[in-house]
Amino acid sequence: MEKEKQEKKEQKTSVKREIMEWIIVIEVAVILAVVLNMFLIVNAVIPSASMETTIMTGDRIFGNRLAYLKKDPARGDIVIFKFPDDEKQLFIKRLIGMPGETLQMKDGVVYIDGEALDEPYLATIPYGDYGPITVPEGAYFVMGDNRNNSADSRYWNQPFVYRDKILGKAVFCYFPASDFGKIE
Repeated sequence: MEKEKQEKKEQKTSVKREIMEWIIVIEVAVILAVVLNMFLIVNAVIPSASMETTIMTGDRIFGNRLAYLKKDPARGDIVIFKFPDDEKQLFIKRLIGMPGETLQMKDGVVYIDGEALDEPYLATIPYGDYGPITVPEGAYFVMGDNRNNSADSRYWNQPFVYRDKILGKAVFCYFPASDFGKIE
């Protein structure tokens, strides 16, 4: 009888220990996820067709928060940033105009300081005119790769994305599996 009581007591202790171990593992995982999300990566879901065919509607991507720690963003980078007209929203677009440059779009062709910009990532021929506009220091002009279906700097009340509002560089698509891989 005494032996049975001892075995039941040990089983209860074992179950409690197992539950505590699982709680600790879950707590560590949550803390790690929060730290990663705050300091290393930015997670984004693509809500619209503005970046197609580079990034498709519904894709889930990771951005590198440390990408611009030691260097400035470069033309052509795809960045995740706080939308200038509503900073509660995250947007993703391609950097087109750099600080101090004058940008103009004529018949769908982007000109930077009077020279046509080579844009091999465009899947369709864009149309329309815009500008000229000079990008202020510390700011960037962004556009979607699907220019004919992109609400970008051309249409916002605040057309520029300032450096401190860029959260990271888009680097990796992790969902869906068909789009899994590096973003360029």
